[in-house]
Amino acid sequence: MDDDYDVRQWDVREDCEVRQILDRIADKWSLLVIALLDCQSLRFTQLRREIDGISQRMLSVTLRQLERDGLVSRTVHPVVPPRVDYALTPLGRTLHQTIKSLVTWTEQHQEEIIAARASYDSRREMMES
Repeated sequence: MDDDYDVRQWDVREDCEVRQILDRIADKWSLLVIALLDCQSLRFTQLRREIDGISQRMLSVTLRQLERDGLVSRTVHPVVPPRVDYALTPLGRTLHQTIKSLVTWTEQHQEEIIAARASYDSRREMMES
């Protein structure tokens, strides 16, 4: 086990910075925005079109939070109508690598997880009958 790892860094108190950051970057909308901005900058409307089910307000809130955390940059172009592009910052790109690792792990183990769920559900049904 890694000697530098301390599970207490994931403190359960609401005022814990690590917990707040993890809550923010691990929500489904942030993950999707970060994934979409991996290799390209996109406009707000392009992001909204690509993210199924996200409202305009939720996309605005998500982008603002990611910008505040230094993960996404916002560039306003002085044209009419105004054009705003969003892109990952260098810090955001490092996070994307971690997200890709998590997605890869999920893809590699999805069959095992599906089998474990089926086994669990079967045991639960037998216990409840």
